[in-house]
Amino acid sequence: MSQPLLEPPRFEGALRLANGRRLGFAEFGPASGRPLLWFHGTPGARRQIAPQARALANERGVRIVSIERPGVGESTLHTYAALTDFAHDIEQLCAALGIGEFAIAGLSGGGAYALACAHELRSRVVAVGVLSGIAPSVGDDAAEGGSIALTRAFGPLFLHGSRPIGGALRGIIRVFEPLADTAVDAFARVFSPADRTLFEDPAMRRMFTEDLILAARQNFQAICLDLALFARPWGFALGDVAVPVYLWQGDSDRIVPVEHGAHLSKRIPGSELRIRPGEGHLGGLSAARELFDAIFSHWPRPPADWDLEAPLRPRRRTRAPVPRDVQLS
Repeated sequence: MSQPLLEPPRFEGALRLANGRRLGFAEFGPASGRPLLWFHGTPGARRQIAPQARALANERGVRIVSIERPGVGESTLHTYAALTDFAHDIEQLCAALGIGEFAIAGLSGGGAYALACAHELRSRVVAVGVLSGIAPSVGDDAAEGGSIALTRAFGPLFLHGSRPIGGALRGIIRVFEPLADTAVDAFARVFSPADRTLFEDPAMRRMFTEDLILAARQNFQAICLDLALFARPWGFALGDVAVPVYLWQGDSDRIVPVEHGAHLSKRIPGSELRIRPGEGHLGGLSAARELFDAIFSHWPRPPADWDLEAPLRPRRRTRAPVPRDVQLS
């Protein structure tokens, strides 16, 4: 049997939180691997895991858990008061999945959530990787420039208009679903020429196609809720983040300028900024190997059941199982 163009998730499901909301997620790599929580970009959903990262998860013994934020995919619509509230949902997810210590990676808007969880759950977070991550737009830690700065003016509109705006975006994507390549081409035009080369990779195109379609089938308000939250104080000071943080930033990023990466690195104690020459906003999706090397260098010691040297067994399944609920015990 031929290998699939894109490695499918090992598991997809939704956690039923204590308050009744659902939190959608997908897992890649071995169930016994070192946990890496992945926070998708804005927009994005649970399958926004690059082909290279999916392959490396199996090679390196890494259990990637990709979590959907409220208002996208399988996750119930919900408005957080601040970014730090997301950490309470993550605590419940980790309890249900039997995850103790973990690393975090966040792409674009997901980087803000990654830093919030690093602050709130510092005793359990080994290291954090932020790819093309935004900086705060208000408060003492605010940075200037980039399209994300528009959130200061339009934050209330995004919050109060999340349902109609999200519904309209969902409708547009649903119309284009039979013409998935056309939808991905339209999505690619939003980004700089430095990013568009990524869409020439068939596996990367498949990833974006699957992710956009899955995101739009249930909910698509998360993009508005993200932007509304980014226009508020984040609920913590960047200077109080006390875990190892690595930042990757393309110097041709038109959405989150390289100055945002420099700003974050100055504000977060001990953080390391790595500039990716000639890359745009999505360049970090190609940095999976470097990301794994950096954040897992802080892992204390692999438990005995992580047989990282064992050869991989052939995978027979080419499609992920139907998503199902995981109940809290």
